[in-house]
Amino acid sequence: MPLVCRLLEPAGAAAWDAFVAAHPAGTFFHRAGWQTVIERAFGHRTRYFVAERDGAIVGVLPVGQVRSVLFGNTFISVPFCVYGGPLAVEAEAFAALTQAAAALLPGSGASALEYRFLTLPPEGWLDPAAWVARSDLYVTFRKTIAASDDANLKAIPRKQRAVVRKGIERGLTATVDRNVDALHPIYAESVRNLGTPVFSRRYFSLLAEVFGSDLDVLTVRDGDTAVASVMNFYWRDEVLPYYGGGTAAARACHANDFMYWEVMRHAAARGAKLFDYGRSKVGTGSFAFKKNWGFEPAPLQYCFHLAPGAVVPEVNPLNPKFRLFIAAWKRLPLPVANLLGPHIVRGVG
Repeated sequence: MPLVCRLLEPAGAAAWDAFVAAHPAGTFFHRAGWQTVIERAFGHRTRYFVAERDGAIVGVLPVGQVRSVLFGNTFISVPFCVYGGPLAVEAEAFAALTQAAAALLPGSGASALEYRFLTLPPEGWLDPAAWVARSDLYVTFRKTIAASDDANLKAIPRKQRAVVRKGIERGLTATVDRNVDALHPIYAESVRNLGTPVFSRRYFSLLAEVFGSDLDVLTVRDGDTAVASVMNFYWRDEVLPYYGGGTAAARACHANDFMYWEVMRHAAARGAKLFDYGRSKVGTGSFAFKKNWGFEPAPLQYCFHLAPGAVVPEVNPLNPKFRLFIAAWKRLPLPVANLLGPHIVRGVG
């Protein structure tokens, strides 16, 4: 049967998600709900391509265009997500999806089409002459977890385990719900201290609305005071703590370490078997923190189809171009950072 490549229609979201869930390389970030979130939270245009044979989906490709004066103009699969790229069950469908996405570049002013692969497609499916592959931009940290709290605690390296125990002995408590009200101010303070613009509270609310029970928020309290909080995504048998942070008081009471231990405990109770700590840049504090938990980094393969004369975009905190910006942002009063942040971060992608 002939192959048809078209744009996703709202009525097809359930079939899209069923295909993603059945595909071995499917991730939480391939889900159709991200189209709604990206368009409504940031106003970016998206194109979610579907390849079909005889009415059956044989491939999908989610793409969003992020345009910013500060950070450039790029088509990304998927913006604001660590994984993405085409999913297909055959080479012809993969090629058709990639051709449709690459056709967006001419006349758009965009410098690149970016695929954020967690799992590379089969050899030969992506033309090396047309794509620049980079495995030095980010690493991811993924590790299996057991059903038993005791087994998971013993699997944490001794020094890190001792820090987790300090949080337990202090009497820190954790609650789990889907309310972003406690999370957002903590996250805002945390990212300001790192020199990073904050997402809007509306974005967090949209994530909770769109992904429902596949998302929760775990908040740690020292007495009655919320000191750390994290938003977690659940996908198949995986948990992904994605947006999290702690207040200035969190470090002294070991709340950040306790928080991720509680995420692990809660996820294991839900039946999760893999803990995905997300991506980091080598040489950053988050990289060292995750290594301390006994997670081994695995390079992420990001691939770029570049417009003539363009170079691979590097919108990350280690790019020397952004050092002055980061240093200045750390000194902003928190209310000012919270006011300006959502307008800037929408262009990061």
